[in-house]
Amino acid sequence: MKKILSLLVAGLAGAVLAQAAPRTITFGHIAKAQGNPVFQAARVGAQDAAKELSAKHHLNIRIDWRTPNEEDAQKQAEAIEQLVLAGAEGIAVSCSDANKLTDAINRAVDDGVPVATFDSDAPASKRFVTYGVDDLKCGEQTMDELAKIMGGKGVVAILAGNPNAPNLQKRVQGVKDAAKKYPGITIRDTYYHKETPQDAAAKVEQVMQANPDITGWAMIGGWPLFTENALKWQPGTVKCVAVDALPAQLAYIRSGHVPVLLAQQCYEWGHRTVELLVDKIVFKKNPPAVKEISALIPVTKDNVDAFSKNWAKWLPR
Repeated sequence: MKKILSLLVAGLAGAVLAQAAPRTITFGHIAKAQGNPVFQAARVGAQDAAKELSAKHHLNIRIDWRTPNEEDAQKQAEAIEQLVLAGAEGIAVSCSDANKLTDAINRAVDDGVPVATFDSDAPASKRFVTYGVDDLKCGEQTMDELAKIMGGKGVVAILAGNPNAPNLQKRVQGVKDAAKKYPGITIRDTYYHKETPQDAAAKVEQVMQANPDITGWAMIGGWPLFTENALKWQPGTVKCVAVDALPAQLAYIRSGHVPVLLAQQCYEWGHRTVELLVDKIVFKKNPPAVKEISALIPVTKDNVDAFSKNWAKWLPR
């Protein structure tokens, strides 16, 4: 009898322990490029959210980060397939090329793995939510800020990065749409480049040498400002507004080369997508809308010091 009671007690204790053990859940996160600080911040955001939500909901959330070293949509598509095979229960991806990623996203969803996009969407795919700025309005805001600084007149160049990135295509369109409101402003051209700081800085210098009459730059990404001394003109002689406000870029606010930076909430790209995946997968709760818009934060000389403090928590530590 004692032996039977002991076995029953042991069995009950084991059941209680099993019930108390947290559920382990793995989310795959795929950004565009490892070296880009905006995606490093997104990774920290995802990891922070995993810790916070694990503690809050008695879970063990793991982030499986599978971002290519450099932009490569094919590698992103392969990473989605690998994550599904590895047992990831949800995936978040920033799409370098929507056309190349749509099928991979759809296959993952068909296999029962919900997919969210952040920063750069694949709108024709079966992803359940996309989180990031409204890219058309981002381009419009960039042009509006630039026109204000330029007094509504001058020659503007658009710096646009990867021509295949759907988010950048929309931002370019937004710049051009907003420019129509300013009859004194001429758009000279849109200039594409590899999304590395060195390539971007070289493109700006090359364009300025060929077009010395350019008086304004609408940079829909902040790529050249990740390097030192990328802008060869004297502060104030050529006006510039750029998207993002990373630590290296803030030096251009302080020097007067760039009066306004429009900061994307890149830490939230990671943090918010983990929240959305937990809601979807653990609590079977869909977001209220497929598109969740993240506002841009203007950074100027007035708030640059306060804003810069965010990076102490946003970058890898």
